[in-house]
Parts: sequence; C-alpha cells; structure tokens
Amino acid sequence: MRRHLCAPNPEASCGLSVEISVRGRALTCWVSRTLKRSSILRMALEGEGEMEKGAREPFLIKSLKIAMVVTLYWFVSITMVFLNKYLLDSPSLKLDAPLFVTFYQCVVTVLLCKTLSLLTLVIPTNVLEFPSIRFDLKVLRSVLPLSIVFIGMITFNNLCLKHLGVAFYTVGRCLSTVFNVLLSYIMLKQTTSLYALLSCGVILGGFCLGIDQEDAEGTLSWAGIFYGVLASLCVSLNAIYTKKVLPAVDGSIWRLTFYNNVNACILFLPLLLVFGEVGTLVAFDKLDSLHFWGMMTLGGVFGFAIGYVTGLQIKFTSPLTHNISGTAKACAQTVLAIIYYQQVKTVLWWTSNIMVLGGSFSYTWVKGMEMKKTQDQPVQTNSTEEKSPAGV
Repeated sequence: MRRHLCAPNPEASCGLSVEISVRGRALTCWVSRTLKRSSILRMALEGEGEMEKGAREPFLIKSLKIAMVVTLYWFVSITMVFLNKYLLDSPSLKLDAPLFVTFYQCVVTVLLCKTLSLLTLVIPTNVLEFPSIRFDLKVLRSVLPLSIVFIGMITFNNLCLKHLGVAFYTVGRCLSTVFNVLLSYIMLKQTTSLYALLSCGVILGGFCLGIDQEDAEGTLSWAGIFYGVLASLCVSLNAIYTKKVLPAVDGSIWRLTFYNNVNACILFLPLLLVFGEVGTLVAFDKLDSLHFWGMMTLGGVFGFAIGYVTGLQIKFTSPLTHNISGTAKACAQTVLAIIYYQQVKTVLWWTSNIMVLGGSFSYTWVKGMEMKKTQDQPVQTNSTEEKSPAGV
C-alpha cells in the first residue's frame, strides 16, 4: 500500500501555496525597495552607465579611475579660469578686447572639432571616437536660436571674469541655480520643492552678503555683478534650449558644439566692429608675439577640453556627483585665488562663499534625491498593486 506525502485537505494545500506565494512576493518587493534606497548612496560613486561594468572591476581600480577623471576635470576647469583671467585682465598684457578673446576661442574649438572628425577617418574608433562632422546650412540655421544664447553665455561669463577677481567669480555668477528654478516655472510650468527653494534662498543670501563684503573692501565692480547675473541667466537658458536643439544634430553634443561655435564665429564679426575692438587690436603692441598667440590658443584648447572632461566625469561617476564635484572645485578655486593673488578676506566674506557653495550643494543633493524618488515610484506602485489582492 503506497503512502502519498500530500496534504489531507486539497483546499488547505491551495491556501497554503497562495499564502507562501504572497509572502514571497512581498519579501521580494521589500528587498527591491531596500536595494533601491541603498543605491542612492552609490550614486556618488557610480553612474548608471558604469554600474554593470564597475561591478566587474576591483574596487581599487575603479576608485583610481574616478579619482583620475575628477582630478583631470578640476585641473582643466581651474586652469581655464586662471588662463582666461590672464588674457582678459592681465596688467602685463593690457588687452582690452574680451569679445576678440572669446571669438578666437570659438575659432579654435571649430578647428579642433573638424580636425578630430577628420582624424577618425584614419584612426580606429577604439583609439579615437568622435562623430563625423560636415557643414550643413540647414542645421546651422536650426541651431541659431541656441547659438545666440550661447554667445551671451560665454561673452557675459568672460566679461564677469574680467571685472571681478577669480576669488569672487564663483559668487558673482552663482545665480544659475536660482534662474533654473524661475525659468522652469515660467517656461515649463514645473514647480520646485520647499527644500530646493530653501537652498536657493541660501544661495541668494550668500550672493547679497558677498556683494556687501566686496563693497566694504572697495573691490566691488557693479559691471562685473551685472555681467555675472546675465551670464547666470544665459547658462539656464542654454540648458533649456540645448534640449530643444539636440534632435537637429542627432543628439550629438560634439556636433552641437561645432555648429554653436561656427555660428558664434560669424556673429562675433559685426560685434567686434560695433564695440570698437578692431581698432583696439590694430593698436595692440603684441600681435606679433608668439607668447600671446600661444596663450590665446591654449585658452581655446582648454575651452574645448572642458566639454570633454565634463562628459568624462559624468560618464565615470553620475550627474549628481558631477555637480557636487563642480561645487567642491569652485571652493578649491576660490582658495587658490586667495593664495595666488595674496589677498586677505574677512570672516563675513568667507561666510558668503560658504553660503553660496553650501546652498548649491544642498540644491544638487535635494534634486538628486527627488529624481531618485521619482524613478522608484513605479516599483512602489507595482508593489502596492501586488499586495492589494492578498489583503482582500
């Protein structure tokens, strides 16, 4: 007589299976949510595109790569600011032609983009990866609205740097975050959370305190502040228009860089005439100096390189980490400027910088957490839908 190992009651067996299935599903959802929350902490070290690849690499190698990329970004960005300050406002150079400096850097960027595009024809893609670039008048016209904003951004940025010291430069054009919030609401009808608004309030407070302290020291330039505010506005507009124009260049940032700078080179020519910089250049006594043209070309190369190292840092870390790194870089840049120019600042002056950098860091972190929460919502919704039948 065979004995079957089964439940004496089939209905009880079915109910037990359903209960185990529901509990198993609930446990799986809980583990999933726990892993989602813990992944927020890993955002500061790993980007989504590098997560799977990074998981196969030893931690030490991965950390060294990230450290090298972040160091490269800091070096290029800080060097570019000091180099531009020299070209725009050096007592030894005495060149009062900020539009020409910006124009020349656009020319260098166009030449570098085209050169790299041609090199990809003879260099394998595993050695050099760069999109093919050809001149298209239709695309050039499509990019024109963005190019106008782009010209304003780089021009006002350089004018701000010309009239303000490198140490105060971070505070002088710190309102990009505030304009992001305003333009998002006005143009995109997007609201902002209370914590993000509080972060913007801290930035505004630091901006106003910094102006007060610069004025008290007698080093304030209202022209520099004005250009800094306009530069911040153009930075925000540039981000919005970039999203609209990217489809015209097949989503390629490098193609967009090429067409933006081609338009800028064309539009700068009449501006050089209107603002009298052609006459300034004719009277300039260092036009035949190899050192001058070498520094100008180097400034253009660093202006081109900042786009590459920015993308590289985002690739190896994450957008959140990139913004945090940018904030820390601004802090280091300020300290280096104080040391290099041998300046002495008051406690309140330093407080204004801390408020600006702290508010920027806080805003970046809050927005990163909000984006992560938004990404997690579909998972949480599905978990609730799965639990509902069990409770009925």
